[in-house]
Amino acid sequence: MQVGIYARVSSPDQITDTQIIPLKDYCSRMNYQIVHEYVDRGFSGKDNNRPAFEELLADIRSGKIDCVVCYKLDRVGRSLKHLLNLFEEFKNRGVHFISLSQNINTSTPEGRMFLKMLMVLAEYERELIVARTMDGLARALRQGKKLGRPVGSKDKGQRTKSGYFLRYVKDKKSSPQKLGVF
Repeated sequence: MQVGIYARVSSPDQITDTQIIPLKDYCSRMNYQIVHEYVDRGFSGKDNNRPAFEELLADIRSGKIDCVVCYKLDRVGRSLKHLLNLFEEFKNRGVHFISLSQNINTSTPEGRMFLKMLMVLAEYERELIVARTMDGLARALRQGKKLGRPVGSKDKGQRTKSGYFLRYVKDKKSSPQKLGVF
């Protein structure tokens, strides 16, 4: 079987050996031929546009890879919509998926069922992280804490009240005044 190994870490200073070494060992034991190692450093699981991941998809579409092997499902992605689309493409192209630490193998009916359950849980985990972060920011604002980077020598002017908080407010269909933070 022609295999593509995929690994991802969220920050550039993290190492991927924890993922790559067991993946190589597994492929060696199973007599899988590793076509290429695709490694993304410094990308979140919610980012769909990752250079190595895009290269992996291109190789799948050109027929170079029969199977994608990764350490854990959330290394591939955390959005249910993205994962469903991805695995639909895998199915249409006859490409299998193996998650080593979760014992998922889409060549079996049980593996496909378990994969779908884990995709729902991965998206739920991502949404919990976002909700906790927003709750923490709102609490800090209520306590009068100033958010954001400290003003430094390179700052030329006052910062505007924009970015994450205003997107949060927009998503909640409310205004900062209704939330009582401005």
